[in-house]
Amino acid sequence: MAVPKRKTTPSRAGKRRSHIKISPKNIVEDKKSGEYRLSHHIDLKTGYYKGRQVLDPKE
Repeated sequence: MAVPKRKTTPSRAGKRRSHIKISPKNIVEDKKSGEYRLSHHIDLKTGYYKGRQVLDPKE
């Protein structure tokens, strides 16, 4: 079984984990309603997606 000969320093461990991070969500402002929503998602309040009505709006 492989066992490290020396203790791994925090900086070396941090370099190894540098790509493990939380990515920010892609939030955009809706052009019609002015509310924020995720891009490439339907606006549930208005029911619009890409400028056309695809759902009946929730009330």
